[in-house]
Amino acid sequence: MNAYFRCINGCETYELNEVVYQCKKCGDLLEVVHDIESLKRSKIDWKKTFAERRASYTYPYTSGVWNKKEWVNPLMDDKYIVSLGEGYNPLTPIPVAAKEFGLSGLYIKHCGNTHTGSFKDLGMTVLVSMVNQMIRKEKKNIKAVACASTGDTSAALSSYGSYAGIPTIVFLPHNKISIAQLVQPIANGAIVLALETDFDGCMKVVKEVSKDNTIYLANSMNSLRIEGQKIVGIETVEQLGYNVPDYFVIPGGNLGNVSALGNGLIMMKELGLINKMPRIVLAQAENANPLYLSYKTGFEKFEPVKAKKTLASAIQIGDPVSREKAIRALKTFNGIVEQASEQELADTSAKYDRYGMFTCPHTGVALAVMEKLVKDGRIEKGSSVVVISTAHGLKFANSKAAYHEKALEGIVSNYANIPIVLEPDPEKVKKVLYEKIK
Repeated sequence: MNAYFRCINGCETYELNEVVYQCKKCGDLLEVVHDIESLKRSKIDWKKTFAERRASYTYPYTSGVWNKKEWVNPLMDDKYIVSLGEGYNPLTPIPVAAKEFGLSGLYIKHCGNTHTGSFKDLGMTVLVSMVNQMIRKEKKNIKAVACASTGDTSAALSSYGSYAGIPTIVFLPHNKISIAQLVQPIANGAIVLALETDFDGCMKVVKEVSKDNTIYLANSMNSLRIEGQKIVGIETVEQLGYNVPDYFVIPGGNLGNVSALGNGLIMMKELGLINKMPRIVLAQAENANPLYLSYKTGFEKFEPVKAKKTLASAIQIGDPVSREKAIRALKTFNGIVEQASEQELADTSAKYDRYGMFTCPHTGVALAVMEKLVKDGRIEKGSSVVVISTAHGLKFANSKAAYHEKALEGIVSNYANIPIVLEPDPEKVKKVLYEKIK
C-alpha cells in the first residue's frame, strides 16, 4: 500500500516525507493520493477490521484516526505515531428538531469532543506523527512546526507537538480569539506570537517563515492535515450502519474541512463500502463569506473579502487557502453554499443548547444554514441530515454567557435564560418554581 502527494492539477508528485506544500511547477495545492487498487487487492474486510480494531483497545487503534491507518498514511511506523485518543466522536440524534422540520433524521457529529476541543486534532495527529517520523527516523533537519490560527489549530498543534517533544510556533491575531483558545498554546509551552492583524495576515507571515524548510507548516494547505480530517465522514457513516445521510452540513473558514469530508466519502465509495453519495452543504458566517459570494456566481469567480468580526471567530477568514479544493469538492457532491447572520447563528446555537447540546458558534452557523435550507425547500422534507460540530462550546463560554446576559452588541437574545436572584426563603423559592414549571 502506498500514498503520495500530487498536485491538484496533476502536474507533479512528491513523497509524503518531502517538505512541500504547493506544486513546484504551478504553485497550486497538493493532495494525498492513495493506491486504491492496492487497497482493493489486499482483500481486507474493512468493516470487520475497523470494528475489531475499535473493540481491541490496542495502540494505535485507540485513535479513531489510526483505526483507519491504511486509509490515512500507510507509510507510518507505529512507534512514531503521536496520538492523544482523537476521533470516535459521538453522533447525536436530535429528534425534537427532526420532527419540527419534517426530517427523517437530524444528527450532530461532535468533533469538538476530543483532546483540545476541536476537529483540528483529527488532522494534527497525522501531521505531527509524520513530522515525528521525519525527525526521529529519517533525521530530517526540522527544528519546529508552525501555524497561523484563529485558535483551534494552535491548540491542536501545541498539544500534539509538546506531547512529541517538538517545538511549536503559533501566530494568532491579537485580541481576536477567545481566552480559552489563547491559553491552550500558552499552557502547552508553544512560542506564541500575537500579531496586530487578522488571520489572513497571520497566514501570510507563517507562509514566509516556513519557506525555511527547518520550520514545518501545519496549516491546512499542508495536505497531511486533510487526511486525518477526512475521518469525520467515514466515521459518521460507520455510526449510521453504513447508511449514507442525504446531506452533510459543515461550517467553513479556511475550507480544508469540506474537501477532507468529501475525500473520505469518495474513498468509501471506491472501496465498495457505500453505494450512494450525499450532498454537502458548506455554511459560512455572513461576516466572512467569500465562498458564498463565489457560489452565487456559479463559482465563475472568487474574490477574497475583508472578514468582519463574527462570533464564529474560527471561521473569520476572508482569503481561504483551500478554496480550490473546496470548490472542486462541492461540485463533485452537488454542493450548496449558504450563509448565516450573527443573529441567526447566535439564536440557533442557543436553541440547540435547549436540546441538551452545548454548541460552538460555528456549529450555530451550520445549524442556522440547515434550518434555512429546510424552510425554503432546498433540503427536502424526509431527508436525513448530519451537521458537523467543529468545536466544543466551552471554548466560547464567554460569548455564550454574554448571549444569555443579553450583552452581545447588535444581538437580540431570543433564547436567553437569565439566573433568578432570590432571597434564601423556601416559600419565595417555591412560589417562583411553581410559576416556572407549571
